[in-house]
Amino acid sequence: MQHWDRIEAFVEVVRRGSFAGAAKRLGVSSSHVSRLVARLETQLETQLLYRTTRTLKLTDAGSVYFEHCAQLFDGFQEALAAIGDYQQQPSGVLRLTCASTFGERYIAPVVNDFLARHSRLQVHMEFTNRRVDIVDEGFDVAIRTGALPDSSLIARRLCDRREYIVGSAEYFERHARPHTLGELAAHNCLHGSLDHWTFDVEGQHRTQRVQGGWRANSGLALLDAVRKGLGLAQLPDYYVEEDLASGRLVSVLDQYACAHTAVWVVYPRHRHLSPKVRQFVDFLIENRIR
Repeated sequence: MQHWDRIEAFVEVVRRGSFAGAAKRLGVSSSHVSRLVARLETQLETQLLYRTTRTLKLTDAGSVYFEHCAQLFDGFQEALAAIGDYQQQPSGVLRLTCASTFGERYIAPVVNDFLARHSRLQVHMEFTNRRVDIVDEGFDVAIRTGALPDSSLIARRLCDRREYIVGSAEYFERHARPHTLGELAAHNCLHGSLDHWTFDVEGQHRTQRVQGGWRANSGLALLDAVRKGLGLAQLPDYYVEEDLASGRLVSVLDQYACAHTAVWVVYPRHRHLSPKVRQFVDFLIENRIR
C-alpha cells in the first residue's frame, strides 16, 4: 500500500529545499517530515536524498522518483481545483420539464436569465402537460402545480396558485350561475386533461367528477372554449386573471376554491446536489414568479 503522506513530504522537501520549509508548508514538525522521508526510503529500499548539515541533494534515483511524484501531485492539485470550480460554477446540461403554457410564459424567461449568467451551462426544456417521471426520464428539475402527492422528491414552493371555475358573461346570460357543487350537473363542464375538478369543502380537499361534451389537453384551447360560451371550466389564475378583471369571464363557486395549491419546483434527492440544480433552484426562488 502506498503511503501518500510520505510521498507528499518528499516532494515538498525537494521543492522547499529543506525539511523545515516542507514542515512549514505541511503544518507539521521538521522531525516528522524527516521520519516520513526516511520511511519512504526504507519502503522503496532506495536512497532518495543526500543529506548534509547544510544542503540536500537528490540522488539519481531520487531525481527520477521526484519527477514522477511531482507530476502526480500537480495533477492531484489540479483535480482538486477542478472539482472546486465545478462545485461553484454550473456546467453541463440542465434538463427541465414544466406544463406547457405556464412554462412558456413564466419559467422559460427565468431559465433564460439564468443561462445568460452561466456560459458553461446548456439547457433542455420540455413543456408538456403529462406527468413526467423525472427520475426515470432523466430530468434534473420539474415545475409542478397544485397539490403534490407524497414522493421521495424534494419540493420547494415557488408561488401561490388558485383555481377558478369560470364561464363567459354571455354564457351566464343563458344559464343560471351555480351556487352549490351539485348544481354543476346542470352545466356543460369543459374538460382539460382531467375528468374531475378539485375543491375545498369544509376544510377538506375534494375531487368531483364533472360531465361535458368538450375535452382537450390544452389550457389555451380550454380558455378559448370558455370565452366563446361553450360551458364552464376550471382554470388556474394565470390563464384567467385578465379576463376576470375585464369582466369577459365570471368566476363562480369561489367559496369552494382550493386554499392549499401552489407552484413547486421539485428535484430528486441526492446527497451531493449538483451546482447546476442547486443554483438554478435558488435562482428560481429568488426570482419568484409572483
